[in-house]
Amino acid sequence: MDQPKRDETPDLTNGIPLTELAKTGKIVGKVGDAEVLVVKQGDQCFAIGAHCTHYKGPLVDGIVVGDTVRCPWHHACFSLRTGEVLRPPALEPVARWRVEQNAGRIVVREKLPEAEPRKPKATEKQAWPDSVVIVGGGAAGLVAAQVLRREGYDRAITMLSDDAAAPSDRPNLSKDYLAGTAEEDWIPLKSEEFYRDHRIDLVLNARVSAIDVKAKRLKTTDGQEHPYGALLLATGAEPVRLNVPGADAKHVFYLRTFADSKAIVAAASSSKRAVVVGASFIGLEVAASLRTRGLDVHVVAPEHVPMERVLGPDLGRFVQRLHESHGVVFHLGRTVARIDGRTVTLSDKSTIEGDIIGVGIGVKPRLELAQQADLKLDRGVLVNEYLETSAPGIFAAGDIARWPDPHSSAHIRVEHWVVAERQGQTAARNLLGRRERFDAVPFFWSQHYDISINYVGHAESWDATDIDGAFDDHDCAVVYRRGSRVLAVATIFRDQESLEAELKMEQGVLSGAWH
Repeated sequence: MDQPKRDETPDLTNGIPLTELAKTGKIVGKVGDAEVLVVKQGDQCFAIGAHCTHYKGPLVDGIVVGDTVRCPWHHACFSLRTGEVLRPPALEPVARWRVEQNAGRIVVREKLPEAEPRKPKATEKQAWPDSVVIVGGGAAGLVAAQVLRREGYDRAITMLSDDAAAPSDRPNLSKDYLAGTAEEDWIPLKSEEFYRDHRIDLVLNARVSAIDVKAKRLKTTDGQEHPYGALLLATGAEPVRLNVPGADAKHVFYLRTFADSKAIVAAASSSKRAVVVGASFIGLEVAASLRTRGLDVHVVAPEHVPMERVLGPDLGRFVQRLHESHGVVFHLGRTVARIDGRTVTLSDKSTIEGDIIGVGIGVKPRLELAQQADLKLDRGVLVNEYLETSAPGIFAAGDIARWPDPHSSAHIRVEHWVVAERQGQTAARNLLGRRERFDAVPFFWSQHYDISINYVGHAESWDATDIDGAFDDHDCAVVYRRGSRVLAVATIFRDQESLEAELKMEQGVLSGAWH
């Protein structure tokens, strides 16, 4: 008879030898039922919750930078001293414990209270706007509202969202939720109580129609007016629509909102076959999720290698092979000509049948408000290094913002969830006059079945790639270069390497040997 597996996790209340911690600088132990990460930095030791509050990533597998630790999965960052979230995508702090050092042993017993919000000086508060209005109910807007309160801002905050649902975990909508492996109550980023307790007036189904820059007022389509002291535009992006005959049929779906994802889930329950138009990240994540639900899936796209423009031909072909190994059928080098009921006719006259037709052919930034307000535009809303637009007191963040990226020495606009959250964080502080430069390295991840691709940096074009490892072994890194300069790094199951690449980019180590 098999013996039960013994739990060898050390009991930190009994203490561990300091020499044991010195081997690696970090160790996971238990305090009661809680898993706790203990980290040694110089002469100091810290104890915090062992798992990231985003998706429970194991922080012991991340990297320690100064008095912070970074999650290996999606690059959230926490303070070892306070447990606070320093960088999204995590939105909640980790718990912290008091560490005692005595006679060469480390003991952890007492759990410490959560760190208090910042207490600003009276002189700081004098310069604050009398109110803040955030237009948009996505990642950037929510994080901005949360950070404002963490910074001690005690005046009115209004979020105007044209969505019917509160801010949601949008990456999950095409991944685990759509695949049926995430519960519906996981999707809202915050509870109703959060908005009430933090005095954030979240107004749903509110579409802003005009900004009066001189009067500092907004008007919504229902005639309501909202004055503001400072304004954050975080209107996001919207799907590019398929413009062919029959594209307005009820079984043609786009995916941007929680309602969109729920509609696809409902349709999938009575469907056997799906056609996905577009081999974008969103399109292929939808394809993977529908295959997980047991549907036959066909993908139609004009390119000859999926995602070649973003990932290059080698990694793009691996993604294609991965999907084909799960039964997805590709129709590449073709576009949709028309839709007649279940029949999708392609540009080469061939046809495919589909009960569901999902369209993922890209998104475009929602710039109508910025244009109406006469803000400077260039394929997005132009902002300075503080994320302020051409109109003083109006900031922009997320999918609409084109900012001066110090890592690529160019103005860029990216449509990444984590970037939007981090811009919301910086914009909130600058709404309060902090003058904090936005210099985060862009990061995103894409999930296909049980394979996750992490990507740091930004490469719109490159002239060489260095590939280390093997795609089919699910253990590799791709470095995108222009000359000797590293622009971006994509990894598969090399979480530490992805974190280290991000850190090197932050430090300006962008050339020479990488590995």
